[in-house]
Amino acid sequence: MDTNLALVLLFAPFLGFLLNVFFGKTLGKSLSGIIGTLSVAVSFVVTLYFFFQINQTKQAISIDLFDWIQISNFKVSFGFLLDQLSILWLLFVTGIGSLIHLYSISYMHDDKKVHSFFAYLNLFVFFMITLVIGSNLLVMFIGWEGVGLCSYLLIGFWYKNQEFNDAAKKAFIMNRIGDLGLLIGIFILGMLFSTLDFATLKTAIAGTTSLNNYWIGLAAFALFIGACGKSAQIPLYTWLPDAMAGPTPVSALIHAATMVTAGIFMITRLNFLYSLDLPSMHLVNTIIAIVGAVTALVAATIGLVQNDIKKVLAYSTVSQLGLMFLALGLGAYEVAVFHVITHAFFKACLFLGSGSVIHALDGEQDMRKMGGLKKAMPITFFTMLIASLAISGVPLFSGFFSKDEILLVAFEHTIPLWVVASVASIMTAFYMFRLMFLTFFNDFRGTAEQKHHLHESPSLITFPLIVLAILATIGGLISLPGNSWLNDYLTPILPSLANAEHHLGTTEYILMAIAVVGGLVGIGLAYAKYIKQNTVQSEDAAITGFSKVLYNKYYVDEIYNYLFVKSVNEMSKFFRDDVETALSALVFGFGKVTNEISFQGKKIQNGSIGLYFLAFVLGLCAIVSYLFLAQ
Repeated sequence: MDTNLALVLLFAPFLGFLLNVFFGKTLGKSLSGIIGTLSVAVSFVVTLYFFFQINQTKQAISIDLFDWIQISNFKVSFGFLLDQLSILWLLFVTGIGSLIHLYSISYMHDDKKVHSFFAYLNLFVFFMITLVIGSNLLVMFIGWEGVGLCSYLLIGFWYKNQEFNDAAKKAFIMNRIGDLGLLIGIFILGMLFSTLDFATLKTAIAGTTSLNNYWIGLAAFALFIGACGKSAQIPLYTWLPDAMAGPTPVSALIHAATMVTAGIFMITRLNFLYSLDLPSMHLVNTIIAIVGAVTALVAATIGLVQNDIKKVLAYSTVSQLGLMFLALGLGAYEVAVFHVITHAFFKACLFLGSGSVIHALDGEQDMRKMGGLKKAMPITFFTMLIASLAISGVPLFSGFFSKDEILLVAFEHTIPLWVVASVASIMTAFYMFRLMFLTFFNDFRGTAEQKHHLHESPSLITFPLIVLAILATIGGLISLPGNSWLNDYLTPILPSLANAEHHLGTTEYILMAIAVVGGLVGIGLAYAKYIKQNTVQSEDAAITGFSKVLYNKYYVDEIYNYLFVKSVNEMSKFFRDDVETALSALVFGFGKVTNEISFQGKKIQNGSIGLYFLAFVLGLCAIVSYLFLAQ
């Protein structure tokens, strides 16, 4: 029964993919969307069944379908692991995924390749489910690579635009860099423990008295490089903002529910490795925390001045992911998971809300050409306002609970990282309300034609927004101080939570107050600048000073282009023009020499039997003479 349901959970989206690929044109746009949405909804229903079963029995479900690889004492099965962590991830992957599919029915209705779009979305969810439920690192790696492929297909979905193609290639290549690190980590763990199964790895690590400090640390660091690529951390983060080239539902799916959460999931799944009391692991965890904090701050500073509504949200995602990695590096896995969940709610709402705005403005994404949309789009406005309050950490909204937990953990471990994370959080409140004020308040700054056609989006777009806004409001209730359902639920996966005290004292209240005041200050500064002063940022050419540096994203893309892209191009030209020319000359030279020898040699082949007999006798005499002389 469990095996069959697990296969339904996994293959329902894949069936939707197949139906849309082979029959999508025949089915029509509406039916393609319905099939795509229902296939993910089926997976969500099955996930709910497993959630209630595991929540009641407290027992994980392990399914081995067949032996995949067996070499000597190394064995890998193709199997699934349904436990508290994987089910928690599946709930928002399939739940939010279903809402995004439903939203897409209306959003993509006018596109000529709707069936292909839903096919790719279904395939994306299929591979994400594979990643989450894989019982070992190799099955997880199949899903890991699959979501990378789907991101390429979806980011470059409108492939007639060369910039979108470039963005898709950039995402694909940068993820391959990270994936090399992941593979190295997998190989090292396989070499050390002769297994890649999560449960067996955990037992083997716990039962080994003398772990190799160097190799364990190297494996953990290599795996973290893979996480940096997939979850867009420094230095492999620049692909994610460019991923905005894809349709808005794709942005929501990548940023909120699927791909970018993979790195956090993988490290949390391997918490028994990263929690080891080894010098190398302490170093790796310190690196993870520092990279996360720096990424959060750098991305937040860039988000302050971006004018593309989706780019602001993209850098916001990079920043929030940085906070999650900060929590992971400090060993607060449950806090990172908590923020993943709340972030999924409010970030999906924000992206789908931005899509609603873009839909109403006929594709316009520049906030400088928006404004005054509050009255025309009340549902979009209120849902995005709720999500913005949540991500800004305003009390009683979901982000307030999860972000404060991260800041509290950072303060307990290292005050400098707490300061960095706090500054990033204040900036988050500023740029999110800058987005809200520029988009929805003051006078409309678009064209008269756009103003004439301003309207609220259809119900298929607004319904997912309402659901996500509700979740962004109440999502923090799953982990309240002193009564954390999430901590209790994850105890089998994170044993350290069993005796963890979750309470508020004087220090916690002071830190909470600082965080809240900081967020309100950020909102207040945005209000003063964009409502009171009605400031609208200059055109691109008029931006100067440090704002220009931030607007151009610290010129990181240009630096990467100079150091890597340009050098690789120069190297390829060198091999093409010089090395290949020399090798070609050498190869063709051998051919010419051979041709010349054969040309001269054929002259003695004149058909004269006497000449042939003479050559035979002379050759025979030479051989006999040599043999006698050798004696």
